[in-house]
Amino acid sequence: MKHGHRTFLAAATAAALVLSGCGSGDSDAEGGSASPGTRLAVAATTPEVADFVRTIGGSDVTVTQIIKPNVDPHDYEPTPADIQAIGAAAIVVKSGVGLEKWLDQTIESAGFKGAVVDSSQGVALREGAHEEGESEAGEHDPHIWHNPQNAKTMVTNIEKGLSAADPAHAAAFTGKLKTYSAELDRLDADNEAAFAKIPAGQRKLVTNHDAFGYYVDRYGLEFVGSVIPSLDTSAELSAKQLNDLVAKIKATGTKAVFTETSLPPKSAEAIASQAGVKVIGGEDALYGDSIGAEGTPEGTYLGAERHNTQVIVTALGG
Repeated sequence: MKHGHRTFLAAATAAALVLSGCGSGDSDAEGGSASPGTRLAVAATTPEVADFVRTIGGSDVTVTQIIKPNVDPHDYEPTPADIQAIGAAAIVVKSGVGLEKWLDQTIESAGFKGAVVDSSQGVALREGAHEEGESEAGEHDPHIWHNPQNAKTMVTNIEKGLSAADPAHAAAFTGKLKTYSAELDRLDADNEAAFAKIPAGQRKLVTNHDAFGYYVDRYGLEFVGSVIPSLDTSAELSAKQLNDLVAKIKATGTKAVFTETSLPPKSAEAIASQAGVKVIGGEDALYGDSIGAEGTPEGTYLGAERHNTQVIVTALGG
């Protein structure tokens, strides 16, 4: 962990203890189940996971979403309010696969002793880079939700976690899981049908960073490259890598460079300009690490994924 991150977290912890009266001492903070007539308090790390918990938990849970929409999760710094929320939660739900590098120390700082639900359990993980030799040993791609079948595994894990923490509402959680799993299957089928209309030679993708590997694999796309050549967003494109990507875009006949909502578009715009292709951004930017703002059509996992497919299919098929 970076020194700056440790310093910030120490300060945040001290502030959180002052705000909370030296931490929560109720049974939920120790992992107890919801009391009769109360709702289960859940701290969920990412927008996707929080949406899953709200969908499966319904009116029987209260969800504190740690990372807000369109915030880069890779370099996230927890706040005093985050530490408070985790300390007061009955359970914590995370996306997993190392996406939340800050979470373990934050849980320790919060004094949280309850269950942590890793929604990635059982997902078949892909190696960390699209091209051989680019990933470190043991590194896996954390952007698992971009395959709806992986999302089904995630919500199944979440349902198990909620049911274990609140057995009185387990039947309700199970019923919502069945309904939502069918919606995820429908999303998957719709995506497959949309890409089936585009010739295989046109299904080429260039994005802000390497966030769409599971999506590319699921729907038979060709990943040409990314502006940030990494699963993380802290890497930078060297001059040679930039020139190589521009040359590859031209050589492969790639039609567009797609920006992402949680990342600045400037580098993507520059590469698209040099390559002589269109840049897809603004309201059409892809949801790579996030979903849309609450209350918008893209403010749910299903809405954000439908948006991504519609934008990509329109750009590549045009």
